[in-house]
Amino acid sequence: MAPGSAAGSAAGSAAGSAAGSAAGPAADSTERAREYEELRGVADPAIVSNPKRAGLGTVFWISFGWVALMILLAILASVLPLKNPNFQDYTAVNVGPTVHHLLGTDDLGRDLLSRIIFGSRVSFVIGFASVAIALVVGGALGLWAGYQGGWVDTILNAGSLVILAFPALLAILVIEAFWLPRTLLKLTIIFAVAGIPSLFRVIRATTLSFANREFVVAARTMGASTWRILFRELLPNVIPAAVSFALIGVAVAIILEGSLAFLGLSISLPTASLGNIINEGVQNNNLQLNAYIALWPSIYIFLLLVALNLMADRLRSRFDVRAGNL
Repeated sequence: MAPGSAAGSAAGSAAGSAAGSAAGPAADSTERAREYEELRGVADPAIVSNPKRAGLGTVFWISFGWVALMILLAILASVLPLKNPNFQDYTAVNVGPTVHHLLGTDDLGRDLLSRIIFGSRVSFVIGFASVAIALVVGGALGLWAGYQGGWVDTILNAGSLVILAFPALLAILVIEAFWLPRTLLKLTIIFAVAGIPSLFRVIRATTLSFANREFVVAARTMGASTWRILFRELLPNVIPAAVSFALIGVAVAIILEGSLAFLGLSISLPTASLGNIINEGVQNNNLQLNAYIALWPSIYIFLLLVALNLMADRLRSRFDVRAGNL
């Protein structure tokens, strides 16, 4: 072998060894960081290997935009150029969609667009506020019971099963019968109490799946307090499942409120709600005379529930993937 070739080969080997030794610690550090994130449950291997899965998708954002638009309209209903939802214009009774009444009027001449937007406030307040209260209370109890175990978990779990033994709609009707008059605040509290057991069980089950994971055991071994483990280690992993189920809970609460309003057991008239608008649309032969009264609020509720369910399903499929990678 020529001296020049030998020197070149030696230099190349030395350079390669130097580069490998320089890149080795960095690569090992990156690998260890990735493994630590996976251990904590905040980075999913499927997402690391396929970054396209990191997003929530177009369907989620379209659904989110639609729900956000509905909520914004309900919040700004008082400042939007809408007619008074209770104003009765007897010169425009049972009018179909026109320039002056975009969705038409009902049998008393009231503007349907205005009544639907104002009426959605009741559904949104009861749906989101009640689920938020249930999520805080049921979530805290579920997180605590799932981690502590023992008699705490036994008592809370048995209590949730007892409450869930009663059908939700029947339980709400019974509470309403003894707590009159019906107001928006009272209905929100009743729906929140009815939703606590379901959210408790979902969050408890999710907490149980993480309570004995390596990062929790490591934190406990290092002397971390119970509160730190609950809120720093477990809560970030429980939140995705909780939010996903909470969106389903909002949809269920809106359906229940609409059912009660349809039966005349929700907010008293003349306050508009989506349920009592539909109820008015099926009375006094209105379905034959003016089907728009019941049609528009039904479509509104349908689109809202579809959007909420799509959002919840996408969140569940996006975050509920770690169990397959354990």
